[in-house]
Amino acid sequence: MTKYRRRNTSDTPSGFFRIHKHMKIRNRDFDLDNQVYIMGILNVTPDSFSDGGHFNALDAALKHAEQMIAEGADIIDIGGESTRPSHTPVGEAQEIDRVLPVIEALRARFDVPISIDTYKAKTGELALEAGADLINDVWGFKKEPRLAEVTAAKGVPCCLMHNRTDMNYTDLMTDICADLQASVDIALKAGVKKENIILDPGIGFAKEVEDNFTVMNHLEKLQSLGLPLLLGASRKRFIGLALDLPVEERLEGTVAATVVGVMKGCSIIRVHDVLENKRAALMAKAILRG
Repeated sequence: MTKYRRRNTSDTPSGFFRIHKHMKIRNRDFDLDNQVYIMGILNVTPDSFSDGGHFNALDAALKHAEQMIAEGADIIDIGGESTRPSHTPVGEAQEIDRVLPVIEALRARFDVPISIDTYKAKTGELALEAGADLINDVWGFKKEPRLAEVTAAKGVPCCLMHNRTDMNYTDLMTDICADLQASVDIALKAGVKKENIILDPGIGFAKEVEDNFTVMNHLEKLQSLGLPLLLGASRKRFIGLALDLPVEERLEGTVAATVVGVMKGCSIIRVHDVLENKRAALMAKAILRG
């Protein structure tokens, strides 16, 4: 039975909030109901929209990961294929060649939980064998459902992001909830434990600019799915358009999105700039606690 308890603050409009079990990621216990955590982005791709090519050499990637850990990153998310608009798809073999050396080297040096940002089953499987601890799938197990089976077999957590091939929404938030529930169903059918599932609303994916603002305004509606939420809004286009700023000048806009995300119930914030967003997220959480 789902449990609720009363708070003196109003984390949700009703004054109640859902109690999530702690999630074990690697050897760390994540309290995804009462705390907020930062996932640092490590793109080992030459064409990422924000930091493409900067960290795709092994030494540079490790140095950047070390910096993010020092700044307070709770998870390092490694990606070998850009998901920016109009990106060039990367084959399985090339993606594996990009991410595995970084995962192995990072695991040898640090005990931080590692997330693999992939929708490919083979990449996910090899990444987990190399030392990754969490599957982060931008297609929510819909592109390659076998990735759900890999996740279940390894017994690791996963983050399922909202995405689709069209933008024909009847009601944006209702449709996003339904799409995410479909991803959850795929995961559960494959044997993934419900307590190992995190959801991501997919800011910037299959959404018009205005849709992203709508989602940010109504993130709390995703709480109806009863699972912890991850927000990935860092440096994205809707921030650039709102502030008329290039990607390298979107820190303050990202921090604002982080604060809104925390206030609306997100437990994990995925960002490029760890230090500033960590501080903002912790402050927002402190305000919520009153």
